This record gives sequence, structure tokens and C-alpha cells, in this order.
Amino acid sequence: MASNSQAAKTLGAGAVRLSKRIILSYILDWILILFIAGLGGIFNKALSKRANKRPFYLQDPSITYPYLPDTVTVAQAGCVALLLPALITMIISLTVIPGPTASKSTPKALIWRRKFWEWNTAWMGLGFALASAFMITEGLKDLAGKPRPHMLAVCNPDLTAINRYRVGGLGQSFDVTGATPIRVSADICRETNPQVLREAFASWPSGHSSFSFAGLLYLSLFLCAKFAVGIPYFMPNQQTAHANTYEYDSSLRHRQPHRTTDRTSPLSTSSTSSRTQHEESSDDFTPPPRNSTAAPPIYLVLIAVFLPVGGAIYICVSRWFDYHHHGIDILSGAFIGATSAYLSFRYYHMPIRRGSGWSWGARTRGRAFWVGVGRDGYVGEEGWIAKKAAERDMADVESGRSTAAIKRVTGTGTEDRGDVEGGNGAGRLDTPNGPGQLDTSSTVGTFDASQGVRRFDASNGAGRLDTPH
Repeated sequence: MASNSQAAKTLGAGAVRLSKRIILSYILDWILILFIAGLGGIFNKALSKRANKRPFYLQDPSITYPYLPDTVTVAQAGCVALLLPALITMIISLTVIPGPTASKSTPKALIWRRKFWEWNTAWMGLGFALASAFMITEGLKDLAGKPRPHMLAVCNPDLTAINRYRVGGLGQSFDVTGATPIRVSADICRETNPQVLREAFASWPSGHSSFSFAGLLYLSLFLCAKFAVGIPYFMPNQQTAHANTYEYDSSLRHRQPHRTTDRTSPLSTSSTSSRTQHEESSDDFTPPPRNSTAAPPIYLVLIAVFLPVGGAIYICVSRWFDYHHHGIDILSGAFIGATSAYLSFRYYHMPIRRGSGWSWGARTRGRAFWVGVGRDGYVGEEGWIAKKAAERDMADVESGRSTAAIKRVTGTGTEDRGDVEGGNGAGRLDTPNGPGQLDTSSTVGTFDASQGVRRFDASNGAGRLDTPH
């Protein structure tokens, strides 16, 4: 009991001894995300007076559609793509995290640190996706200056001044009232409001499409990660071709150890007849491939995939039947938004099918701003603890004065990569061939793998060892 109490105190202490350098590092990240979004706003406002307006044919039927109001307004698209994902990701991070695998003896401070960290990464990924899509879209709109399908309805061209604003075509000898295409500049438009005219030449790419896919596809990826929604597949290291794999067996259960009986021979002696039966256990087999995974419930697929992605698709299609964008504009915007959502999600979250729903861990104090040559990443050994605390613990470790300091330095009970564990509980050994159990004594150590340092936690009993998959 004393050991468990000491472990709990160590966990709680590690949860509150945060490094100011790490906090400042992520504050800077947030500032840069807001700067990217602000840069998109600058493109929208500052470049509006100098925005390109591509010359057009007056006879082009693709720009002769009537002007219709928005089915999905800019404010509505912002609420659906920004506020709704932000609210849902916050609720899930604060309620679902850390999940059912967390030990009941884990201190509340450590659990809430995990909740707030998952909340932070959820919003950082969402903000990065939306800011990137917004900046790219607004910058391309002014560079391209492509006419919208309803451009002529907004432009209201002066048909008496065609020759004055002619910029191309087949020459001056053709009848301007005939069927010969005549390319003219935007100066022929009689619309006097420069902002309205600029919007008429902002067709490519679609901002509604990019913003909706950036926010709603990110939400879909987030929900799939937290609820383990994915198409079943074989792990790369999964053994499915073992000689004793009974993949064509019709049984729904794993094969049980079988018992064989030696019948007594009439010629047997008393010494041999006393051994009448023995058990043989067959453990040299692997389960059938169909028992290696299972499909998630359909209602989770509807919630995590169909609803968010369907909402994004509806917003995109509304831009088509409202005559605000051409088809290639909508597809281009959806591609920009989807790419931003996926890259931003993977930047902060582990893969859906192999990450168990967790986000990546935080940078460490020594690598909060710069890695330097010879280091392959932004993680280290000190975790979240502050500089003075880390130096004091290391001094205690070197002198052998404090067992609690050894646990803090080696990361006991502060595992940020997977389940939150603490106290005296059963542990897990993850190996390339599958999960197994590891029973240890009351020891603490570190495990150096080829891809980095992994922590080995033990607390008066079973421990856990994470190795690269």
C-alpha cells in the first residue's frame, strides 16, 4: 500500500510540474495559426482592389446564369465548419479521454492533463486545417480572377462599347453583333461597386468547398480516431500464413487444448497401467484471419463519416445549383480543404488504425523550439517537468538518494503515448508478433529501442513495455 501511495504521489507531482518553455512553444504555435488565418483575411481585403479580372467572351454560355442568393451563407458555413467541430472535439476530449483502460488509481491531475492536452491538439489541428485552407483559397481567388457562372448578370456589360474594351478575338473586321466570339475586359461592366464586381470574378477555387471540407473532414477523422472507426485490415506484422492456422475451420471459437487417453493393454504391467491418461496441449497455432479484427458498429460510421462528410458535400453542391461556382471550382476547393484537413490531422494525431485514438505527445523542454543536428525528433526524456525539477531529480538519481526521483526521470506513471496507468495494476507487453504479458518485480528502468527511447514502467508488480510496432 505504501508503494502504491508513493506511485500516486509521483504521478500527481509529474502532472503539475510543467515546463514554461513547452507552454511558450505551443503558445507560439497558436499565434502562428492565427497569423496564417489573418494572412487569408489580408488577401481578401488588401488585394481586392488589385484583384485580377480575367477577360471573357460575351457569348460564353457558362457565365450567363442568373444571380441567386446563397443557400448556405458565409456565416452558416463558418458555424458548421468551425464552431460545430470545435464544440464536438472539446466535448469528446473532456469526456471520453482517457478511456476505459486508465487505472482507477491514476491521480486526477494526470487525467486532466491528458484531457487538456487532447483538447489542445484537437483544436490546434482544426485551426491549422481551417487557417491553411482559408489562406490558400483567398490568395488563389485574387490571382486567378475567374468569372463566376452569374458574372454577366452582375457585370451588366455596356454592349455599345464592345470595340472600346475588346482585348482579343479575331480582329476588327468582324460584325460585333454576329456569332464570332469577342473577348473583352472587365472594364465593360457597368457595375460601380468594386467589391461586388470583384466577387463576380472570384470563382476559382470555391471558398465554401475548401472551408467546409477542411473543418468537417477533420471532424470526421477525429471521430474515426476516437471511436476506432476504420475498415478492418491485417496488421503489417500479423502472421496469417502459419502452418497450423485453421483459417477454413467453421468453428467460431478458438481451438481448445485436446486430451488424449492411453488405453491399457492386456499385456501391460502395473507400472504402465497406472499411467492411464495424459493431456496434450496444442499451443503451436495461430487464430484464423477472420478472428484478427472486426468491423465497427454501423451507427458509428454514420456519426463519424456520413454526417460530417455528407454535410461538406451538401455545402459544395449548393454552390453548383446556386450558380456561384463552376464544377472545377468546387472540386478544387474540396481538394484544398481535404488536403489541409488530412495533413493537419496527421500532424497532431497518430494514425487512425494504429494510434488507439491518441494524439501525438508534446514536445519536451529541451526540444521545444529547436532540435539540432543529431536528433531525429522533438521528444526527449524529461517529459513535461520544468528545468529545475529535472536537474534536481537527475542529481537525486545520480546520488541514489530518491527512489521517487528515479521514477520521475524514467517516466514511471507518466506515459503519454498510450493508456494512462498508475498504481498496482496488470501491465501489457506489446511486441511485433502480438500482445503478451510481462510480470516484473518492483523495478524501474529504461528501454532503448532502435527508433528512440521507450519507457518501462513497473510499480510493485506487473509493468508495461512499449516497443516500436
